[in-house]
Amino acid sequence: MVDKNKVEAASEKKPKTAQKRGGERPRLQSKGSRKTKDVKPEKKEAVKTTSEVSGSVVVQPTPVAPRKIYPKVKPPQIEETEYSEEEQKNLLALYSNTLQELEEGEIIKGKILGITEKDVIVDVGFKSEGIISLSEFPNPSEVKVGEEIEVFLEAMEDQEGQLVLSKQKADFMRVWDRVREAHEKGAIVEGKLVRRVKGGMVADVLGVEAFLPGSQISLKQIPNFDELVGQNMQVKIIKINKLRRNIVVSRRVILEEEREHQKGRLLSELQTSQIKEGIVKNIIDFGVFVDLGGIDGLLHITDMSWGRINHPSEMVSLGEKIKVKILEFDKATGRVSLGLKQLTPYPWENVEQKYPVGKVIRGKVISLTDYGAFVELEKGVEGLVHISEMSWSQNVKHPSKILSMGQELEAMVLSVDKANEKISLGLKQLEPDPWQTLDKRYPVGAKIKGKVRNLTNFGVFVEIEDGVDGLVHISDLSWTKRIYHPSEVVRRGDAIDVVILGIDKESRRVGLGHKQIKEDPWSQLAQKYKVGTELEGKITKIFDRGVIVELEPEVEGLIPIQNLAIPNLTKPQEAFQVGETVSLKVAEFDTKDRRIVLSVEAYFQGRDKQELEQYQAQHSPKPKAQAETSAMAIKDTAQKTEDIPSPEAPTSTPLEESNPGETISN
Repeated sequence: MVDKNKVEAASEKKPKTAQKRGGERPRLQSKGSRKTKDVKPEKKEAVKTTSEVSGSVVVQPTPVAPRKIYPKVKPPQIEETEYSEEEQKNLLALYSNTLQELEEGEIIKGKILGITEKDVIVDVGFKSEGIISLSEFPNPSEVKVGEEIEVFLEAMEDQEGQLVLSKQKADFMRVWDRVREAHEKGAIVEGKLVRRVKGGMVADVLGVEAFLPGSQISLKQIPNFDELVGQNMQVKIIKINKLRRNIVVSRRVILEEEREHQKGRLLSELQTSQIKEGIVKNIIDFGVFVDLGGIDGLLHITDMSWGRINHPSEMVSLGEKIKVKILEFDKATGRVSLGLKQLTPYPWENVEQKYPVGKVIRGKVISLTDYGAFVELEKGVEGLVHISEMSWSQNVKHPSKILSMGQELEAMVLSVDKANEKISLGLKQLEPDPWQTLDKRYPVGAKIKGKVRNLTNFGVFVEIEDGVDGLVHISDLSWTKRIYHPSEVVRRGDAIDVVILGIDKESRRVGLGHKQIKEDPWSQLAQKYKVGTELEGKITKIFDRGVIVELEPEVEGLIPIQNLAIPNLTKPQEAFQVGETVSLKVAEFDTKDRRIVLSVEAYFQGRDKQELEQYQAQHSPKPKAQAETSAMAIKDTAQKTEDIPSPEAPTSTPLEESNPGETISN
């Protein structure tokens, strides 16, 4: 018999079990999932009234409505004969079969009941369903309702009373033994690149996700990881962590092993002079590294072409397949030297027959240097036009003044050196040599006008025609005046009259003279300045051994220190000043050496002694400061130069030195 009181009590309680798996089942929540809210009675406001007697306000409580009493409704009585005790046991057994005995931390099977935008609802035969994030499925687009899957039970209930399931953990646990075994044995496994993440790629390996670092994808840098998504590749598991479910794989280790294997096989097969095909792996300033299929060889820039190249990138590009020749290799170090130009014939083989001396050839300027221009005659054969072979007349300071890069020109072969791979070329040889007929155009003794191009300590360079310069030696600037620097007479750019003194074709030098424009005045001066002639002169220069005085324009004479009539005088600068006028007597006139020696002492001989004493008193040595002032005046007069410093005063008196002969210098 069924206890009616128990049935009545059971009917008031909400059932905690779900219906059978075939029908609809109410969703159950665990204890504590529903929180009972405290129902607060509605707050009633008090009613304010005014007393008719006193007129004061009286607050009266609001009347409470009477509570309705509803009759208790009882469920219909169950006939005692409806379910027997045996039938109740059978019903309980049938319901129990619909539920599984689950334990946390195990892999269980479940059925997909529904798919939302972000989650998948899975029934595992428990009183409530589990929810798994759609991102845990390797291919979310292939997930279908009704599909049976394996999941990992992390917890029986979360804060909302739901099962905590994980698809990724189930996949990880299911293949962990295989992953660990593959890691220990170093086995190669297949992986599919699923997506790109920071620092690398996520790969599906044995059904679980593994991390493939960007540095482990290839032997060279990958520019774009996104292009690899969806590709399958072989990898090795290099690191595992079960607690964190972390798997790291590498493709690079497989490639390195293959490269080492190919390297050893290739080294055993390599021979000098072999021709191999390789791929340009890297380009640097001094050459190219070529991958021969497991080993890298160096193709030096000098072995790339018989001709001149500035950078290897002018001939090859990255990734290009090229054929090279094995020049030498070292099995111990694995170094291989390659050659590219050796695949073509040696261009200097018959160069002497192709470019004989004296032949006029045509080429292209490929390089300009300070000393000349390199001209390409053919691929791998170059010639040098030295700067001295560019013009007969012009003084070429740099080849760029008359030539330019890429310019095509004609030149004459001057010499061929096959052993050193050198060919000398000339440009000026294509034109007549102006020096061969210079003596006909400018005979010795001809008077011409030229332009001062440069001043030196020893003379003046004068341009007599375009590109032809002659030298006026400093001794040929004046007949009578001693010149210490050409700047005392001329300046750069001045027009000057000169006479052709000599032409040396072999040395390409022209000797010129300026003083020869006029006749030699020394024969007339010999009559004017006879020995014993008294005269006056103006001091123009002062030296330690005497004084130079000007007798007339461009006529000078020397007063030696012993002829100055000053006792114990050691430094004329302390007693005399430039510009001072002194009385003199001609002591010597040398026509051959072209000099006039004067004397103050001879002038005072036979004169009143008082005049001599007065002269000596005026020229007594001055204080040091005044002497320095006088010396500065002398220095300023001597240093009237324009382009270069004037030379120091000579140690000997000008007229005591012999007049240097006429020289032809350039």
